[in-house]
Amino acid sequence: MEEEGRKLLEEGIRKKLISPGRGELSTFPDGTKVVFHYRTSLSDGTVLDDSRTMGGRSKPMELILGKKFKLSVWERILITMKQGEVAEFTCDTKHTALYPLVSQSLRNISIGKDPLEGQRHCCGIAQIHSHHSLGHKDLDHLQANPQPLVFAIELLEVLTPGSFQLDMWAMTDKEQLDSVPQIHEEGNALFKEGKIKEAMEKYYNAIACLKNLQMKEHPGDETWIHLDQMITPLLLNYCQCQLLQGQYYEVIEHCSSLVFKYEGKAF
Repeated sequence: MEEEGRKLLEEGIRKKLISPGRGELSTFPDGTKVVFHYRTSLSDGTVLDDSRTMGGRSKPMELILGKKFKLSVWERILITMKQGEVAEFTCDTKHTALYPLVSQSLRNISIGKDPLEGQRHCCGIAQIHSHHSLGHKDLDHLQANPQPLVFAIELLEVLTPGSFQLDMWAMTDKEQLDSVPQIHEEGNALFKEGKIKEAMEKYYNAIACLKNLQMKEHPGDETWIHLDQMITPLLLNYCQCQLLQGQYYEVIEHCSSLVFKYEGKAF
């Protein structure tokens, strides 16, 4: 453990153990799924994000290791933790430059928006230097003034490869695309049973999957348009769920974007 702490310090990461975990430290092979709560703070203690309260609900973060998550330092610190452990990691600026973009996506997800909304078709570093607004004053300030961040992590579960159903985000592009119609049908079945929240989550997962695939295509190309056409009925189903839950502002926002998109087009 002392050697690991020394390595972290050399990398510009300082770990503070809050509560020890249980059992042995996992070897964390690629494909391991980690489930954890996180709280992100500035060095002065100002909290930016907390997975226990984001979007008005407590929802832990899930990562599959080895999939090149945009904020790579999270993978680096998680592999030093035991299941059940709570620790704080102070990470130098070189590790936190992309956090504003990651936070924007996570905040979008927490309120049911497209996780890629507001992000351009360019790499993360280019987005950081483009100085466009992320839609949150604290993230805009952090983007303009990169600084060390403190991540308080509680590692809830460590699931070894093969011990869990493969997550959609770990599938190949073809597997993801082929899974969307089934997810859509599952959402429709849940909606008919009156399970609105569960149906809403299915629709959202399918939309986010298609948006992710769409980001790999050039806007206006045949494949991009096909994916866009697949998104529309899912988004309308999603809005129907939001309407039943009284989320009127979000429904207006999504439907207005669809009206704008198809304005002047004949069907």
